[in-house]
Amino acid sequence: MTFPETPYSGVNDFFAAYTSQYSRAAQSVDRAELQKAADILRDCYQNSGTAFSCGNGGSAAIANHLVCDHLKGCRTDTDIVPRVQSLSSNIETITAVANDIGYEDVFRYQLSSLARPGDVLITISSSGDSENVVKAVDWARDNSVKTIAMTGFDGGRTAEKADVNLHVTADNYGVIEDLHQSLMHVLAQYIRMQKMDADLISNRKF
Repeated sequence: MTFPETPYSGVNDFFAAYTSQYSRAAQSVDRAELQKAADILRDCYQNSGTAFSCGNGGSAAIANHLVCDHLKGCRTDTDIVPRVQSLSSNIETITAVANDIGYEDVFRYQLSSLARPGDVLITISSSGDSENVVKAVDWARDNSVKTIAMTGFDGGRTAEKADVNLHVTADNYGVIEDLHQSLMHVLAQYIRMQKMDADLISNRKF
């Protein structure tokens, strides 16, 4: 069964149904996988590694937003200096690689120049099956770069290939992307709190 399956008489009824779907989807996220993702990112940042993010469409926007929350957010009030870069943000490089080599290589090609063993790749894909994202995960696995996949629907190939799969059980793009955005925030804020003085947390805005 898909959501929505029928029209709604008013936006308020649709909003109630949408938020219900969101709440149900949030409960589907594997908590053990979420902890693994937090540990991998924390270790990467503490060891001066780089976290790379990527995605297409709305997922590209989440990948770009991730840079702000993880680079600035995790650094605020802590002693860590995160290195974070979105592979979805450099339109000049993306279009050059897409034009001369192929769109399926736009993320893999950047990783092959920028990533080093010990770095982390975070892929954001509702289908989990975008070819450029899958190829990036394959390259990362072959080159000692840890992989965290955010997926939805049936998870696709990245759900199977990544070291950690943060899967959202839902069949609506909006709900899945909203949860991926929330997971991005949760990881950043949790890592920040882990490195803050306990008595400072309640005095700060997150």
